[in-house]
Amino acid sequence: MIMGCTSDAGKSFLATALCRHFANEGLRVAPFKAQNMSNNAAVTPNGLEIGRAQYLQALAARVTPEARMNPVLLKPSADTYSQVITLGRFDPDISALPWLARKEHLWPLVRQALHSLLTEFDQVVIEGAGSPAEVNLRASDIVNMRVALECEADVYLAADIDRGGAFAHLLGTWYCLEPAEQARIKGFVLNKFRGDPALLGNAMDWLQARTGIPTVAIVPMTRHTLPDEDAFHHRAQPVAGQVNIALLLYPYASNLDEFDPLIHAPGVTVTPVRTPQSLAGFDAVILPGSKNTAQSLRYVRGEGLDRAVFEAATAGALILGVCGGMQMLGRQLLDPGGLEGGDIAGLGLLDLTTTLAPHKITRQRAIEWNGRTVHGYEIHHGRTEAGPQAQAHLPGGLGWRQGNLIGVYLHGLLENRSYCQWFLDQLGWRGQAIDWAAHLDQELDRIAGLVTSTGWAGALL
Repeated sequence: MIMGCTSDAGKSFLATALCRHFANEGLRVAPFKAQNMSNNAAVTPNGLEIGRAQYLQALAARVTPEARMNPVLLKPSADTYSQVITLGRFDPDISALPWLARKEHLWPLVRQALHSLLTEFDQVVIEGAGSPAEVNLRASDIVNMRVALECEADVYLAADIDRGGAFAHLLGTWYCLEPAEQARIKGFVLNKFRGDPALLGNAMDWLQARTGIPTVAIVPMTRHTLPDEDAFHHRAQPVAGQVNIALLLYPYASNLDEFDPLIHAPGVTVTPVRTPQSLAGFDAVILPGSKNTAQSLRYVRGEGLDRAVFEAATAGALILGVCGGMQMLGRQLLDPGGLEGGDIAGLGLLDLTTTLAPHKITRQRAIEWNGRTVHGYEIHHGRTEAGPQAQAHLPGGLGWRQGNLIGVYLHGLLENRSYCQWFLDQLGWRGQAIDWAAHLDQELDRIAGLVTSTGWAGALL
C-alpha cells in the first residue's frame, strides 16, 4: 500500500509504477483505492464508473478495469456536495447523507471489494488518499489505515521532497499514527527528488534512528505524460507560429486528461484559461466536460468568458464542446428534477436543447466515423435534441456540428489517432498524430523501471 504525507505526494504515480512492475514480474495484479475524490472518471467495459487513476493502474497491471478497484468515488459538484458513486453507480441515498454518517454504509462495500480482489489476484497494490495523519478524519477513515489494518498491508509512506520539509513530513506522519498503524509501515519513499543524492547526507539514518523505518527508495523527479489523478498541472501561454488552443477551466471541469494528446503534440500549445481574457488569436477553443454544467455556465457568464467564446466563434476559431461543454454551447439546459438548480439558458451557439435526467448514462462506445472505428465513453445525465441548424457530426446522437462549432458527448475522441489528426488538420497543423494508447503503454513500462533502478524492488521481496 502506498500512502502519502500530503496530497499530491505522488501516490498514484508510485502505485501505477508498482502495478506495471509486478505485472512485468509475471504476477496477476489488481489496483485498489477504497475511496477517491475526483472529477476525472473513467467507464469500465461493463459500463461502470471509477476514478481515472485506478483505470490507468488497471491498464498498467494489464488487467480489465472494474468497479471493485475503486468501490467509492466522490465527484464534487458544489462546494459542500459530492455525488457518491458506489461500485460504479450513482447512489443518491448515500449522496444525501452527511459526511460522517456515510462510513457505516460505505465500509462494508469497501471491505467486500478489497477481500474479493485479495482472493482473486496474486498481488493487490493499494493507494491511500491524502494523508493518514489527518487525525480529525480518523473516525470516518475508510481509505487509509483502516484498509491497511484490514488486510495487513505492507505500507510505504511517500513524501514529496521537491516541496521541502520531507523528513519532517515523514517523521510527523509516523508520529501521528497509533502503534499498530506504525507497525504496518515498512519503508519511506522520497519522491520527486532533484539533484545529487549526496546532498541528503545522513538524513535517512537520522530518520531511521527515530522511527526504526528505513528509506527504501529515492525516486527522481520524472517527467511523464500519464494523466493526473485529480489536479491539472499544465501551464502554458500562446506561442507565435504554433497551433494555439484555449482550454476553458471553469469550476467542476472534468476528464481533462482526454486533451493530453493535444497538450503533448509537437507544434501545439494548449493554454488553460481560468480568468477573463480575450480569446482572439486562438485557433480553437475547447469547453470540457463538467460535473455541474449549470454552475460552470454561470461562472463563464459571470467572468465574461461567454462573450470571449462568442467573439472567437465569430472570428472563425474552431469551438469544441465535450459533454457538459457541448450542453453549455446549446440553447437551453432544462432541469425538471432540479439536479443542477433548475433551468438555465445556454450560450445559444449550437442549435441544441438538453434535458437533465436522474439516470446517468455511463458506457464505452465504438462508432464508425469517416470510415474508421473510433472509441470513447459517455458519462452524462443529459439527453440532447438537435434543431435543424445542427448537423450530425457523430452517429447515434453523440455529436453535432454547426459551421465551426462542434459538440460531442463522446469523451476520449482525441485519444483516437484518426480523430486527433482530423481535428488538428482543421487548425493547419503540420504533423502526425500518434497512437496514444500505445504511447501510454510505453510510458507505463518506463516508469515501472524506477522501481528497479531506485533499489525499491529489493525491499519489496
